[in-house]
Amino acid sequence: MGKATATRTIKNFNPRAMEIFREVVRMGSVTSAAKKVGLGQPAASRLIAQFEQDVGFELFHRDKGRLTLSPDGLLLYDEVVRALDNIARVRILASDIAEFRSGQLRIVAPPSLLEGFLSEIAADFLKLYPKVRLTLESGGVDTVKAMIASRAVDAGFVKLPLERVDLTAESILECGTTCVIPAQHELAQAKSVDAVALRNVPLILLGLGSSSRAQVEAAFATAGVVPTVLVETHTIGSACALAARGVGVAIVNHALASAYVRDQIVLRPFLPDIRQDYAFVTADPTPSRLAKAFLECCKASLLNK
Repeated sequence: MGKATATRTIKNFNPRAMEIFREVVRMGSVTSAAKKVGLGQPAASRLIAQFEQDVGFELFHRDKGRLTLSPDGLLLYDEVVRALDNIARVRILASDIAEFRSGQLRIVAPPSLLEGFLSEIAADFLKLYPKVRLTLESGGVDTVKAMIASRAVDAGFVKLPLERVDLTAESILECGTTCVIPAQHELAQAKSVDAVALRNVPLILLGLGSSSRAQVEAAFATAGVVPTVLVETHTIGSACALAARGVGVAIVNHALASAYVRDQIVLRPFLPDIRQDYAFVTADPTPSRLAKAFLECCKASLLNK
């Protein structure tokens, strides 16, 4: 048999015919095999004949209506069983992927988001899709953007503006800035707090270089107040923890600080209102199906807050 003919024959193999062949060998008759797979006996016989034509040799010896597996058929049988098992596994995997019973999703975000509302969203997502393997990575703003752009992760969360043309963003959270105040502090009774009220008050601010830090410093400069920065930190969780211990007043993102509210602290709006916008970011205009599902969980969770 020439190369072209062999190629043609392999392409013509019918999985249904292979299935009938397997069941005839297992059950000893075409009638029983046909019943097992839900076919009539004539249809099953035609499939066996088709499979023999496709492989190019006799699979069974026929004697007065009885089928006996031929030596060539015996050689082929084990490989047919393995091939059908592989097809079954592909079907199961495809179904699992389609129904989110399998797969892996990799998400990256700044630490404050992961420690805050994203941990709750991740828990909700895994309740809906318990078979999905979820990987949560963290990093600074530039690291997060680089990981998304290089497709080291499927999606991530970045504070806007994005300032990159190779990434696609969808805004999911916009909120103001808040003061995290020790509950026993005199400012805890205020309805809102501005830079003037914070004159000479020990402050806990996010590290230099962030856009929010620059906006806070600009608010103080406009008010003619020099901020008394006692502690600089890079996560909202640590800023809130320090405020809870009476170290000072933290000025941070309101939505993210809400996850750390305890009896020892209160939140009061910081004026002027500094808006902060976070986005769900991917490298592709159309996210993967799992990434879309995670985004929908985000939207549903934030909508209920």
